[in-house]
Amino acid sequence: MEQRKIKTRLELEDGSVFHGFSFGAQKSVAGEVVFNTSMIGYPESLTDPSYTGQILALTYPLIGNYGVPARQLVGQLDRYFESDRIQIAGLIVSEYSAAYQHWSAVKSLGDWLKEHDVPGIYGVDTRMLTKRLRDEGSMLGRIRLFTEEVSFYDPNKTNLVEKVSIREPVEYGNGSQKVILIDCGAKTNIIRKLLEYDICVRQVPWDWDFTEEKFDGVMISNGPGDPKMCVPTIRHIRRVMEMEKPIFGICLGNQLLGLAAGADTYKLKFGHRSQNQPCIEVGTKRCYITSQNHGFAVDGRTLTDGWEAWFVNANDGTNEGIRHRSKPFMSVQFHPEVAPGPTDTQMLFEDFYRMLE
Repeated sequence: MEQRKIKTRLELEDGSVFHGFSFGAQKSVAGEVVFNTSMIGYPESLTDPSYTGQILALTYPLIGNYGVPARQLVGQLDRYFESDRIQIAGLIVSEYSAAYQHWSAVKSLGDWLKEHDVPGIYGVDTRMLTKRLRDEGSMLGRIRLFTEEVSFYDPNKTNLVEKVSIREPVEYGNGSQKVILIDCGAKTNIIRKLLEYDICVRQVPWDWDFTEEKFDGVMISNGPGDPKMCVPTIRHIRRVMEMEKPIFGICLGNQLLGLAAGADTYKLKFGHRSQNQPCIEVGTKRCYITSQNHGFAVDGRTLTDGWEAWFVNANDGTNEGIRHRSKPFMSVQFHPEVAPGPTDTQMLFEDFYRMLE
């Protein structure tokens, strides 16, 4: 399985260069360079639509040792992946293992990347890279084969949500409570968690006008990019708020609910992308271990009357959730459907279901 080593390099917009070797698709690519501190979970991370347009550096030293599982449908949903394809623009690792060993694995990580035409680079000092990104913040970069040119590209200047959202509505389950899932790049596990309750999920495109349909509540999904580009989505959320029907937002959904409520959002210097972000529930001493993947946040100082901060990040004090004091509207910046605790914040789905009832 040993392959000829093909030299490639990672170039950052500040002039930094990291040399390594190519695996996956042999091509050049550009995007925003970010890092994830998870020890495991690359099949889930790579298929997360929130990573669209980004070159992802995995800080865990050895990647690929447990391979990639086959797609396996359980009902209408895939068992292992968060979407139907790899979403990242490129992958950066320190050590890559082409030899894999796991009972569910059917292919190597490199072969999977090739299938989806996504390049990877290994042999990079990801510790040094991460320290540079921690000093300077997320920055543009490119994986470049020496024989192929590619220009720097800022994915946040395009509407990434439009790129990853479904094109036509899809329904799951047959529960008595009907929930509209606004798909801004929804992870499959959000649907899985909703279906654990007496819920029928109608997943609609990001700009779909569902406000004249019959429904009991709305879930606003995660997704990539700048929330301010989702103008139709914000308009529809405001209409649901006028109806006073239950709303639950996750990740990008937190930012969209905040914008619909009159607050502002901004781009974080680093972004939060890991499975170990500590979030404190405001007004208590409870701290939850959360999974996160986002580059923008709600400015808690701009919350309007009737709204309050619900969670804050224990590391940097940024907003991690908002809720209305008297109406059934709530959202969190983290991912309760992941719950690396492993069940710390899944009670939020229970809270949402009670609001529906």
